[in-house]
Amino acid sequence: MAPIEWKPEYSVGNAAIDHEHQELIDLVNDTAAAILDRRPEADVQRGFGDLLRAISAHFALEEQQMQAHGYDQRAQHKADHERLLDELRDIMDSQGTSPDQAAERLATTLEAWFAHHFQVHDSRLHRQLGPHPHP
Repeated sequence: MAPIEWKPEYSVGNAAIDHEHQELIDLVNDTAAAILDRRPEADVQRGFGDLLRAISAHFALEEQQMQAHGYDQRAQHKADHERLLDELRDIMDSQGTSPDQAAERLATTLEAWFAHHFQVHDSRLHRQLGPHPHP
């Protein structure tokens, strides 16, 4: 399994958000590596937990910004967030049956989702919001 690499087309034009997206990609890669390296179950579960918390926190902040600014695509954007969280939970539930398949599914699913979501939803959101701070 090849790790997910940051690509310039993932950029949303906000350095802080791009950095946070890169950190999410790093967490996916770290978790997939823990699975493939057959690290102890506690390490794998910690990786999944860290990934789920980071993604959830990132989504919550975006959704607060969308609400505060009356973003017209909030429902669609939030639904896409929920779709990824559901998929991530499914991967977490299935990873014990075939670690190699779970690692591959984690990387391929999240890479495809990131590519689409960053380019479609996040770039539109941050273009509409204009320059804004991101804690």
